[in-house]
Amino acid sequence: MMNGLYELLGAKPLFLWTDLLIWLLVGVILLSVSYTRRRPHLLEPWRRVARSRMAMGSLVVLLLYVVVGLLDSVHYRPALAPSEVTQEYQGEGQQEIHYAVQARTLLDWLVGDLGQESEKSYSTPFATHLYSRERVEGEEGGVMRDFPRLVHGGAHLERVEERQGDLLQRLTVGGAEGVVLWLLLALLLGKMLTRRQRGRSALQWLSRTLRKVPTRDGETNTVPWSTVLWVTAGASILLMVAIQMGVHYHILGTDKVGQDVFYQAVKSIRTGLVIGTLTTLIMLPFAVFLGIMAGYFRGWIDDAIQYTYTTLSSIPGVLLIAAAILMIQVYIDNNAALFETTEERADLRLLFLCIILGVTSWTGLCRLLRGETLKLREMDYITAAHAFGVSHLRIITRHILPNVMHVVLISVVLDFSGLVLAEAVLSYVGVGVDPTMHSWGNMINGARLEMAREPVVWWTLFASFLFMFVMVLAANLFSDVVREAFDPRVQSRGERS
Repeated sequence: MMNGLYELLGAKPLFLWTDLLIWLLVGVILLSVSYTRRRPHLLEPWRRVARSRMAMGSLVVLLLYVVVGLLDSVHYRPALAPSEVTQEYQGEGQQEIHYAVQARTLLDWLVGDLGQESEKSYSTPFATHLYSRERVEGEEGGVMRDFPRLVHGGAHLERVEERQGDLLQRLTVGGAEGVVLWLLLALLLGKMLTRRQRGRSALQWLSRTLRKVPTRDGETNTVPWSTVLWVTAGASILLMVAIQMGVHYHILGTDKVGQDVFYQAVKSIRTGLVIGTLTTLIMLPFAVFLGIMAGYFRGWIDDAIQYTYTTLSSIPGVLLIAAAILMIQVYIDNNAALFETTEERADLRLLFLCIILGVTSWTGLCRLLRGETLKLREMDYITAAHAFGVSHLRIITRHILPNVMHVVLISVVLDFSGLVLAEAVLSYVGVGVDPTMHSWGNMINGARLEMAREPVVWWTLFASFLFMFVMVLAANLFSDVVREAFDPRVQSRGERS
């Protein structure tokens, strides 16, 4: 039955461990949002975050990265055409279906053949010829050294002189399409926000928001929708311009083997998100459980936990990560038959990298939670709970844990950008993700030799730096606002002032 369904779809789904964990995380976040919306005391700090222009602008950028990462987290193996495989027959002459060894994602399906359009070697951004001279055959039959024409980049142009005009035309068309896309998104948002307001249309809401006209109620502490709309407009225009130009040009050039650098940078978004989110989820149980246990029970439990994280902190993290990655790589090499695709091999290494990063990075949060719990256990309401015979488990879950969640949340959002940068550093030294997996660290690792050649190949390093910089900057700006909104000390200073 399943084979018949795969034959109908023309593809076989591929379930990777990190894909399942990512979609599980999405479900947990949606449940958390639903739970928070029904509790005003939990919703109030997020309202303070939503009133910040910097936070909402950064959130739009982060959501764009998240959407790309989610599209790249749905893998499948397309069925091969009969001409691509040796025809095999089963039973009564039924042909066996073969599936591609290399998996694809929904993002690959959306961008089309961008990942398959390879050149011979390096080419600069928006170029029509290779970056280096080669021996080519002239029009009159002679051999000369010249810059060969690219196979895909600018191949639609009859004459190279037409490139500037073509780029300007595509820039204009892409900008116009971006404006149309932005208007659709803005009207959809306006429709959602005004569905309960009679006599007010989405177009009126959009006009008043862009002109920053006060609401009918005179409210000032509302969500800065104008910032959201302008950032969305910039993102929509850039997206459509990239689509228009990426179809016929290599926007950020090609690397040594002719692969499109822009495609590699976009595909690396998923790796950065996986490292930043799954590592945090792996770290949280260790940090929260052990930190609260050490601060609440004290005594020999506190001593044992302190000894554990002190010992773990004394081990050089890079050496521990390198040892774990080498062990899992040996396992993968010795059990190659367990993995049908290269994506499964690379995904297992990525998962273990997240695990080992989580195991080595929980000690800092554990220390913070231990100190916070030591302070909370001396509060009067905790003493009263002990006097009334309330169990330790109930005290921890009802009184301690809710009062340390602001520390947990602040640490999570602050550690995200650090983990993304850690992946780049680890991949650069050779103990990060699999070399076959797209990541900014692998791009930087491959670009270190390109910067030493003459002429310099700069665009691979620039592309990885640009994409990583934008995501880390947006995450840092958003986390800074979250820290101020959830930190009780900041709130108490604001009330006194």
